[in-house]
Amino acid sequence: MKSKTMIYFMNETGTPVTYGLKRLLRRAVTSSLEYEGFHNSCQISLTLTDNEGIRALNKEYRGIDKETDVLSFPLTDFEGGEEPPADEPEIILGDIVISLDKARTQADEFGHSFEREAAFLCVHSMLHLLGYDHVDSEEDDREMRRRQSEILERMGLGVK
Repeated sequence: MKSKTMIYFMNETGTPVTYGLKRLLRRAVTSSLEYEGFHNSCQISLTLTDNEGIRALNKEYRGIDKETDVLSFPLTDFEGGEEPPADEPEIILGDIVISLDKARTQADEFGHSFEREAAFLCVHSMLHLLGYDHVDSEEDDREMRRRQSEILERMGLGVK
């Protein structure tokens, strides 16, 4: 049986989200899974919001009353690089929430496209769902950055 990735998109921005952006984010998800050798069927919810929406979530779940660019809510507990359970027919990896407002601002700040920034945020969050973290040590941070860069390069979105 071939594995499948179900992505449930939710748009909480109040404005239409293009099909092209959804396709790009789907590519970011599948590229991250392929890079990590994750071949299980899985589910991910991907919510697109604005600064106000992500600020409310950041305050509620992290106790930080300010907007951020992306939030990750892993629902499967395994270490980055660890093989997922084989006896699970479909794994619910978790939730990703991206502030499109923040993605636009950061794209301008970093001098690249909005699409590249949105894909980066999605890849970053996918690595969190797959068990990676960058908060506890500089080595973990370097490793996560390397993985992000390689995935984006494979997608044709590397920074020159």
